[in-house]
Amino acid sequence: MIKKDKKELIDSLTEQLQANSNFYLADVSTMNAADTSKLRRMCFNRGIQLRVVKNTLLKMAMDQVDKEYSELEVALKGNTSLMFAEAGNAPAKLIKEFRKKSDYPILKAAYIEEMVYVGDNQLDFLASIKSKNELIADVVALLQSPVKNVVSALQSGGNKLSGILEPYEEKLNKVLK
Repeated sequence: MIKKDKKELIDSLTEQLQANSNFYLADVSTMNAADTSKLRRMCFNRGIQLRVVKNTLLKMAMDQVDKEYSELEVALKGNTSLMFAEAGNAPAKLIKEFRKKSDYPILKAAYIEEMVYVGDNQLDFLASIKSKNELIADVVALLQSPVKNVVSALQSGGNKLSGILEPYEEKLNKVLK
């Protein structure tokens, strides 16, 4: 690879690292062509970008980004594939699903919202964490719950409430007269 091509590749990787707050490093080296193609297709269908990179070029790109990637350097050995996704748990779910039929890909490390996870033993945890949109939906549901309860209580007990308040209204009218 000539120096100009390396520079372009490093610049491209740097842009992707700056633009994405979630990415996974995986080992797909022992997968055959059919499985690799199937994995790429699954990634494409789920909005995950899969890219095979050289470790030295990825390290150079990481050094150019103003984020802390030093903990990921231990994973930069052997063949490395990068998986970029909007949702932090999407690649983990995809890897788990794919591994129902195969032993690969192996999770080397993950960088999710400024947190580093190293090792294949983190896969179950990463698949179970909620994405940003799922967390927002949970918070909205929690905020709506008390309001819904109050509205439904007022609607269902509207007749009861007026029946309870009538005697007090009569007493108040007598006192004011």
